[in-house]
Amino acid sequence: MSNKKRKFIFVVGGVMSGVGKGVAASSIAKILQFNGLKTTAVKVDPYVNVDAGTMNPTEHGEVFVLDDGYECDQDMGNYERFLNTSLTKDSYMTTGSVYLKVINKERSLGYKGKCVDVVPHVPLGVIEQIENAGKIEDADVVIIEIGGTLGEYQNILFLEAARMLANKYPKDVMNVLVSFLPIPHKIGEMKTKPTQYAVKTMGQTGLSPDLLIGRSEIPMDEKRKEKLAFSCSMKKEEIISAPDIDSIYDVPENFLKENLDKIIIKKLNIKKTRKNNKEIKEWKDFVKSSKNGNKKINIAVVGKYFDTGDFVLSDAYISIIEALKFSAYKNKVGIELEWINSRSFEGKSAPSELKKLKNYDGVLIPGGFGKTGIEGKIKAIEFVRKNKIPYFGICYGMQLASIEYARNICKIKDATSYEINPKAKNKVITILPEQEKLLKQGDYGGSMRLGSYPALLKKGTLAHKLYSKTEILERHRHRYELSREYTDILEKNGFVISGTSPDGKLPEIIELKKKDHPFFIAVQFHPEMKARPLDPHPIFNGFIKAAKNKQKAK
Repeated sequence: MSNKKRKFIFVVGGVMSGVGKGVAASSIAKILQFNGLKTTAVKVDPYVNVDAGTMNPTEHGEVFVLDDGYECDQDMGNYERFLNTSLTKDSYMTTGSVYLKVINKERSLGYKGKCVDVVPHVPLGVIEQIENAGKIEDADVVIIEIGGTLGEYQNILFLEAARMLANKYPKDVMNVLVSFLPIPHKIGEMKTKPTQYAVKTMGQTGLSPDLLIGRSEIPMDEKRKEKLAFSCSMKKEEIISAPDIDSIYDVPENFLKENLDKIIIKKLNIKKTRKNNKEIKEWKDFVKSSKNGNKKINIAVVGKYFDTGDFVLSDAYISIIEALKFSAYKNKVGIELEWINSRSFEGKSAPSELKKLKNYDGVLIPGGFGKTGIEGKIKAIEFVRKNKIPYFGICYGMQLASIEYARNICKIKDATSYEINPKAKNKVITILPEQEKLLKQGDYGGSMRLGSYPALLKKGTLAHKLYSKTEILERHRHRYELSREYTDILEKNGFVISGTSPDGKLPEIIELKKKDHPFFIAVQFHPEMKARPLDPHPIFNGFIKAAKNKQKAK
């Protein structure tokens, strides 16, 4: 974009939460990227937590970690996956983080003795970060998703920031409302009134939608588009239908069909764009591969963050789900995931429940914290090890695999983790020295070993084969590590430490030899956070391939 003037698109939600703002924002960024524009995304969360790191996954979903170590909302993962990029902490903010920044600035006389008010100084702080995020990425267009729903008290300051930014750049800011159009079963008709009220509520903040994306079970008909256009003082072409679809990765193509990119480019007066047909084809080929109808492999995810009332919250592991899908498509197989609560492997029914793992082509144990369900996970690991079922452990999944091996192969019967029992004799998993001090101080927020760290791989190992290189960079989020006091006895008994920190002090990857197990690998980091639709992660690729081979062997 010649002589570019940065553009800003705010995405807000109406009627209900979970309507798909994050996917809509990611898809808008993607289709503009298809047009040769450099895009980036910013997520605004209205809670007072400074970041997402201290929140329970069963309430808020996955905590996503950026390369720079910032802990944030799972929507940041969507942005990175859709845009094939790595974002920074400037692309994420909360009410708490903005207030903290304003207060720290006031304490250091950054306001030069002025009386600091909620308005305008807090919205100005929001605007400053949004503009900075655009500068860091050198973006042509910045897409800002405001979490929550219109009408909530928590959103007011961020909506005020959107209004103030529009006053600052009157021709360079637009607002997109993503709203829900229910179809009550007893009525059997798509209702527009809730969305009309959402637009009215938006108007009370001094904003109005430039585009309205209508989320619904089925495509919006022309009559509803006309009705919404009339009642909301909009043009019919500004009403975009966004029905339920099989995959979130279908959304960009749906938006292209609705000419959403052309409408945005025209409204923001963006000139000299050119469609990148190669990128569009690659994306469409990826989406097509996800629907290839190939035979499906069955993967069990044995975790603990599933229960939320009477429902299952798979969002606690959303990056793992997506990483598994990407690698399945690459291996030309479908995938069926089953969520198994590790507590089902504890108690009297454990033996019969464990036998059910034989029905799966692979077992994955993801990260987590705390004591609950841990013995069940260890029993599951023992079962898959003995029965040669492909195994992939992530973070806690690596630590527990180490404990299982220490207990059952090295005969250290009381082997455990510092996290489970700090006073135990044989803490095979120990706390990082700097972490012990932080915990004693009660410093929990943003204090783990976070972000991207290098690791060196041992040649000739499974890890080296999967990565095809000897040095890697992966994202971490943990306080505990495999203790070096126990690595000698573990390795003497066939345990393989195939990846370590560059100084050799921190084990990063463990595995079993091919002669002992067809595929058994576990990592201390979170590889799922670097998996991309067009660039699946090598360890996930290997795991899926092993599961596919197991199914063939049946």
